[in-house]
Amino acid sequence: MTGTPLRVGLVGYGLAGSVFHAPLIAATDGLALDTVVTSNPERQEQARAGFPDVTVTATADDLLARADELDLVVIASPNKTHVPLATAALEAGLPVVVDKPVAGTAAEARELAALAEKRGLLLSVFQNRRWDNDFLTLRRLVADGELGDVWRFESRFERWRPQPKGGWRESGDPAEIGGLLYDLGSHLVDQALVLFGPAVSVYAEADVRRPGAETDDDTFIAVTHANGVRSHLYASATTSQLGPRFRVLGSKAGFVKYGLDPQEAELREGGRPGPGWGEEPEELWGRLGAGESPLTGGGSPVRTLPGDYPAYYAAVSKALIDGGPNPVTAVEAAAALDVLEAARRSARDGVAVTL
Repeated sequence: MTGTPLRVGLVGYGLAGSVFHAPLIAATDGLALDTVVTSNPERQEQARAGFPDVTVTATADDLLARADELDLVVIASPNKTHVPLATAALEAGLPVVVDKPVAGTAAEARELAALAEKRGLLLSVFQNRRWDNDFLTLRRLVADGELGDVWRFESRFERWRPQPKGGWRESGDPAEIGGLLYDLGSHLVDQALVLFGPAVSVYAEADVRRPGAETDDDTFIAVTHANGVRSHLYASATTSQLGPRFRVLGSKAGFVKYGLDPQEAELREGGRPGPGWGEEPEELWGRLGAGESPLTGGGSPVRTLPGDYPAYYAAVSKALIDGGPNPVTAVEAAAALDVLEAARRSARDGVAVTL
């Protein structure tokens, strides 16, 4: 890609902004990180140290006052700010990327999508785990028919964090849109819908297990898809023995994969996309087979495809410059929020919810 790079303003420089968005934007051909918004003095210094050429400012108003100098706004601030900031950016005439969850409700997500369509602007949602190495591998196996007809999809984001860390992500205030249901659950549900299509019913359990915790830290979602596949999705901070990341059972074979995609860890450690990015060693490959446990040698190893978070921003760049497809639309994100809202109602009332 040639020509002047698109100038990107990044709102928020916490975990999402500093670990995921800033490095991936900087690594994308056709994009240039222009401005970082954070009011935290320590994070301001961190941004300047990591990206000496960027402008650092304290408020989103400062950024939007320079809307004519920018080509894209990325919103990586706390969840409760996503809708108002995305609305303001779209109304200022700027394309927008919003970290997940794009909104607290599906209705808000669809309103944002309608505003973007009305203004003729890109609105994309950062569902980076569509480009996890294990998910890319599983998606290929399903597409190639290696499993036959899939009957059950088990997917887990489990952690052992017996002490709450605090902060808005673990706040009990509903306005913060915290808790695992909307955090890791956003990824789990999005992946299930990408693989197996629309949901028709949802059952969920959401518990607050840890002393001092204010919001759900141990959550289970059962989704029945329109095609009959059942997805069992687990998000937990209280798992003392971790299960497989994926266990997928079909009429022909099953696939089991342990461990997490390495890209987040690499980014946290200061790694940047380049040769060998997203690769994992052979001992972590999943296994495909039938009739035996993979832990006792059953099945055959399946090489894990490299993870590819950079593909998201490459697609955003192409969409803005060449009119390519939006990698993750707000309408798709709204469908996932339909499931999350149903899960919240199900957990509260102890019933299955029909969509």
